[in-house]
Amino acid sequence: MRSAPKLSFHGAAGTVTGSCFSLETHGRHILVDCGMFQGSKSEKQLNYRAFPFDPRQIDAVILTHAHIDHSGLLPKLVKHGYAGPIYATRGTIDLCSVMLPDSAHIQEFEVEQLNRRNRRRAREVVEPIYTAEDAEATLTQFRPLPLRQWQDLGDSIRIRFWNAGHLLGSASVEIEISSEAPVRLLFSGDLGPAFKLLQADPEAPQGWDYVVCESTYGDRDRIDTTDEMRRRILQDEVNAAARHQDGALIIPSFAVERTQELLADLAFLMEKGKIPECPVIIDSPLATRATEIFKAHASELENGDLLERAIRSHFVRFTESVEQSKALDFVKGFHIVIAASGMCEAGRIRHRLKNWLWREEGTVLLVGFQAAGTLGRILQDGAATVKIQGDEIAVRARIRSIDVYSGHADGGELADWLSARKPIRHAAFLVHGEDQALAAMKARVAAVVGEERIFIPHIDSAFRLDADGPVDISTFLPPPRIEPAQAGHRDWNNDYQGLIQDLQAELRMAADDKARRAIVRKIRCALET
Repeated sequence: MRSAPKLSFHGAAGTVTGSCFSLETHGRHILVDCGMFQGSKSEKQLNYRAFPFDPRQIDAVILTHAHIDHSGLLPKLVKHGYAGPIYATRGTIDLCSVMLPDSAHIQEFEVEQLNRRNRRRAREVVEPIYTAEDAEATLTQFRPLPLRQWQDLGDSIRIRFWNAGHLLGSASVEIEISSEAPVRLLFSGDLGPAFKLLQADPEAPQGWDYVVCESTYGDRDRIDTTDEMRRRILQDEVNAAARHQDGALIIPSFAVERTQELLADLAFLMEKGKIPECPVIIDSPLATRATEIFKAHASELENGDLLERAIRSHFVRFTESVEQSKALDFVKGFHIVIAASGMCEAGRIRHRLKNWLWREEGTVLLVGFQAAGTLGRILQDGAATVKIQGDEIAVRARIRSIDVYSGHADGGELADWLSARKPIRHAAFLVHGEDQALAAMKARVAAVVGEERIFIPHIDSAFRLDADGPVDISTFLPPPRIEPAQAGHRDWNNDYQGLIQDLQAELRMAADDKARRAIVRKIRCALET
């Protein structure tokens, strides 16, 4: 008799990013997702460390969708020896064709800047996680798989995709293992909410042995948002920002789907006279290329005609070159800029923030989830100053947040989706969430699944999927690459940066040099104790 399958959680466990799940069964080794970690410096360091498995021994990769926290380490996997197929929907493949090379470009650019600083400081230089060449090689390994169509992986294992309603091409993954004790698993991927502008509602069959379910917003209940309500909320924010005639509304946004949804709604509101006509500038080459892909898939989208109309609008501009992006610093009159990344961690949004955060006539509108330790979360939490590319920036702009463009289902919708998958015979694993969201999600679905059958794994934990339920085998494995208490939280670097900013503020507000010296002496005394 063959040994029981082994399921390992190498990312998005106790934290939101870095999605990567490993299934070993029948002598085969399969990955579901291979995503990049975002958030604190401690988590992002995992992107540079070795995988906890040998990429050369992986037989197949199944990709739920194109977002970088699910796909972003695929080129690293290929760079280190993976040569097999990467199964994904056609929409996901098309988006990855622009997102993975863009990710490589960002890494090469940022590492070049870092190494310039390291050389000046006599520190060791570093290499990017992967290069554009690695990303291009990865694209040759993608294999398209339509929704609802079975794909045989060999050795009595087969998979198929179900619409997840999260993003163009997003899918939940069904895996069926045929043996003396057959096993059916469902990986939710990221699940979309109701009333998503461009996506239909998620779907999947009933009756599973194991379900791996995302929990990003497990602790949140949004108001039921219709298209009209969502646009009214956006309308109010734009009109408030536009009171400053020489101001700007800066929207950090994921380049893929969130940008296209915002673009469609802004153009709609201008057409209807609900907000002032003004330039809407998409300051992201990736978003520009992604928009073309969405346009090509418009017939598959909900409200695809609305998006096509927005793209043709004379209010809308796209920047491509660095020079075009830099010129935005000199735009006169109220305007709207949408720039990546959505959590303010990289890309052109940082340049826009450097130019506008210190100005009272600016407004920054956060429109999505901000992971712990990211610049977006730090702004959302009310920081008075932030550090961007080594410069300290005072925060005088209005910082606003709305939660009507989320690509994720809220807690109630997640619970409803999981309930619709019943019966779940052995276990539900809750992933892709921070501590509070995971605990709230567990409480929500305890009656649906049974509290004793709900598991919250941590990074690098593993379970043997026995015929009568899962067995945690983590204690028999090497220690995790990051302590569970560190994942999904601010780390020492966040605390250090906050301390430096607080110290600088205290020194600025001190009455005179004597008071400043007293503050410095107290710090020195604390260090010596």
